[in-house]
Amino acid sequence: MKWGRIPALWFFAIAFAISASAQTLQPQGVRPTGASTPYPKASAVEPSDATPKPKAHPTKRPKPRRPRPAPEPDVEVQPRTSGGIPNTGAASVIVVDAHSGQTLYEKNADQLRAAASTQKLLTALIVAEHGFLDRRVTVENIDTMAEPVKLNIRAGDSYQRIDLLRALLVKSPNDVARCLARDNAGSIEAFAAVMNERARELGATHSHFVNPNGLPVPGQYSTARDLSLIARQAYANPTIRSIVCLPQLVFRFANGRTRELENTNKVLTRLPYCNGMKTGYTEAAGHCLIASGARPGRDVIVVLLGDSKAGVWRDASALLSWSLWM
Repeated sequence: MKWGRIPALWFFAIAFAISASAQTLQPQGVRPTGASTPYPKASAVEPSDATPKPKAHPTKRPKPRRPRPAPEPDVEVQPRTSGGIPNTGAASVIVVDAHSGQTLYEKNADQLRAAASTQKLLTALIVAEHGFLDRRVTVENIDTMAEPVKLNIRAGDSYQRIDLLRALLVKSPNDVARCLARDNAGSIEAFAAVMNERARELGATHSHFVNPNGLPVPGQYSTARDLSLIARQAYANPTIRSIVCLPQLVFRFANGRTRELENTNKVLTRLPYCNGMKTGYTEAAGHCLIASGARPGRDVIVVLLGDSKAGVWRDASALLSWSLWM
């Protein structure tokens, strides 16, 4: 029996056991290529991360925002008649096609009423039709005697007719109306005769004018229908059309001072399809307005007499919108 080999076998057995034990304690990983390699040692954990974090409370999800409604046009919705036409508070109303003259709607259109400054549209028409608008006009003292709305032109000052005509139609000063009338006919009385003759030529036979500015005097009156006839002629005049559409105007006085004049027609800036025409107000007449509007293929004129301060803009806007898209 060879006892010398036993210690050597024990030695190899003990070495094999230690090697197997070490491999068990250190697990092996496999690379994608198939070569085995030990897993990397875990890095030390920071003290702040070692502390368990409290569970976050669930937060409420924000409610989805409702889409904002599209902005509505700057026209108040008017109550409608049985025929779909906007109700109006004016005493007299007429809506006509600016080209054909066809009446689209009327209410008390032949009632005799004071027209206030809307009759300045006839004054402007006569001056524009007379021509020579580049000629100069010298203001006289009698021209300045007109209250309450004045531009304060002074006697002795000189202006081109076209400059005074623009101021008349945009800001409606009474002294400018008197100056243009006297310059045209020689006197206020003579110009009133010219106004009445021109009105009759246009078919406005139920009107009588005494002055060029519409200030109340006995025996001066018109109707919504007559004013629509005058307005149609003014609408066809390129000079007047080019002025009544202006939202504002810079007027230069004879001494060089300038003043910005804002158009008295508020519908002009409220509705993109309004393109003129003339406002008016006195206590006797109430709030009056001749408003024109256009879209491709259609032009209309609205006349309102005897309306309220707020109602005249609302009524004109509603009637323009209705008549242009009826």
